[in-house]
Amino acid sequence: MPKIKQSRTKTITPARGKPTKATNDSFQNFAARLGHQTNNISSQGRYSLDFISHNRQNLDNIYTTSWIAAKAVDCFAEDMTKKGIEITSLDEVDQIEDITSEWVRLAIWDRICDTIRWSRLYGGAIAVLLIEGQDLKTPLRIETIGKDQFRGLVVLDRWMVQPSLSNLVTEYGPDLGKPKFYTTFSDPLMALPNAKIHYSRVIRIEGQPVPHYRRVAEQGWGISVIERMYDRLLAYDSASTGAAQLVYKAHLRTMKIEGYRDIVAQGGPALEGLLKSLEMLRLMQTNEGLSVIDGTDEFQVQTYNFSGLDDILLQFGQQLSGSLGIPLTKLFGQSPAGLNATGESDLENYNGEIHQQQEVKLRTALNLLLDVTYRSKFAKAPKDAFAFKFRPLKEMSELDKANIAAQKTTAICTAESQGIIDAPTAAQELRHSSEITGVFTHISDELIKELETAEPPEPEVPDDEADKPRQN
Repeated sequence: MPKIKQSRTKTITPARGKPTKATNDSFQNFAARLGHQTNNISSQGRYSLDFISHNRQNLDNIYTTSWIAAKAVDCFAEDMTKKGIEITSLDEVDQIEDITSEWVRLAIWDRICDTIRWSRLYGGAIAVLLIEGQDLKTPLRIETIGKDQFRGLVVLDRWMVQPSLSNLVTEYGPDLGKPKFYTTFSDPLMALPNAKIHYSRVIRIEGQPVPHYRRVAEQGWGISVIERMYDRLLAYDSASTGAAQLVYKAHLRTMKIEGYRDIVAQGGPALEGLLKSLEMLRLMQTNEGLSVIDGTDEFQVQTYNFSGLDDILLQFGQQLSGSLGIPLTKLFGQSPAGLNATGESDLENYNGEIHQQQEVKLRTALNLLLDVTYRSKFAKAPKDAFAFKFRPLKEMSELDKANIAAQKTTAICTAESQGIIDAPTAAQELRHSSEITGVFTHISDELIKELETAEPPEPEVPDDEADKPRQN
C-alpha cells in the first residue's frame, strides 16, 4: 500500500540556527470544500487576458456609442489641461502674456488634451513638434530655433505610427529603451504621411502601465483605460438595458379562455374568430375604453415590482467609478447620496490624482514646449530654466480670497513696520500673493525699483522725547 503524505509542511535547515518549518498560510478544508483549490465553484475562477487594446475598431465603437466610456477617456484629459499653468520664473509680465497668447494661437493646450485623450483610449499617443526648417528625422536642435519657427503640434495615436522596435534609444536617460523613430503610414488624410520622426521631436504619452512582457505585446505602449473597466461596463449596460426593457412589461395582462387549446388545434374559422375577438379587445382597451369579454372568460392584470433595480445599478456604477478613479458625482453627474454627504472628500482625492498625473506625464513635456516657444517668440534662449506650477482645479471663492488677502497684508505690513523686511521686499511679497488672492496685481517693477532707491523714512520720535532739551 503506498504511503500517504499526511503533512503539507517541509522542514528547512538553515546554515545556522535551529530547523524551521515552512507552511501554507491559507485556510483549506478539503472535506468541506472550503478554501482555494479545494474543488469548489470559487476555485474554478481564473483571470485571463482579452487584449482589448489590440482591437482598435472595438475601441472606436465603444468610445463613440457609450457615454460612460467617452467620459472615462475625456474626463482626465480635459481636467489635466483645462486650467493650464502659471509661469513663475519670468519677471517680465509682458513675456508671460506673449507666451500665453502664443499657446492660444497655436492651440497647444487643445493638442496636449488630444494626446492624453487618445493615449487613454488606445494605450498611447505622441504629439510632434513642428519646427519650420528642421528635418523631422533628425534630432531636435533646440539651440538653432529662430524667430517664429515653432508652428505648433500634430497629434498621432499609436495606430497612426509604427515605432522602430529594432532601433531603440541607447543613451542613458528617461528615454532609454524606447523607440528611436516613429514612421507614419501612407494615409492620404494623415497630417504627416510617410514621415520618419526622431524621438526627440515628440511628446510621448502612454496609456495605463502594464508589466514588461505585456508591454512587449503592446509594442512598447500601455493599454487602454477601457480594458480594465470592460467587464464592469458590460455589467452596467446590461443591467440598465434590462431595466429599460422591463418598462414594456410593467404590467402583464392574461386571459383565460375556455377551450383555448382545442380552438388553436382545430384552426380554421374558430381560430380566426378568436384572433378577431382578441384584436377587437386590444383596440378597445385604452385608458377610457371598455374591456368586453365572454362570460366564461377571465381577465387578469399582473403588475411588476421594480424595487431593488436602483440599488443594483448604483452598485454597478460604484464599481465603474472605482475602476476609473473618478467620483460618482463627476462620472455620472449625480448629487452625493447619504446623510451629510457632500462629495468633497471624493473630489479632493480626484484633484490630487489629477495633480499627480500632471507632474508625471506633463512637466517634462511642458518644460520643452516653454523653451521652444520662448526661442521662437523672442529669438533668443531663456536666461534660466523655466519654473511653473499647475493651476488647481478647485478655485477659491471671493470671500476666501478676501480673507487670505487681509491676513497676508496684515502679516507683511507688520513685518515691514517692525523692520524685519524693507519696503521693496514687502511690495514683492504683496505682488506675489496676488497669484492667489488677485489683490495687488498692479504693483509694477518700476514701483519696486523706486522703493529700492528711496531714502528710508526717519524714525518717528514721541512727543515727550521731542520736548526734552538736547544734551551737549
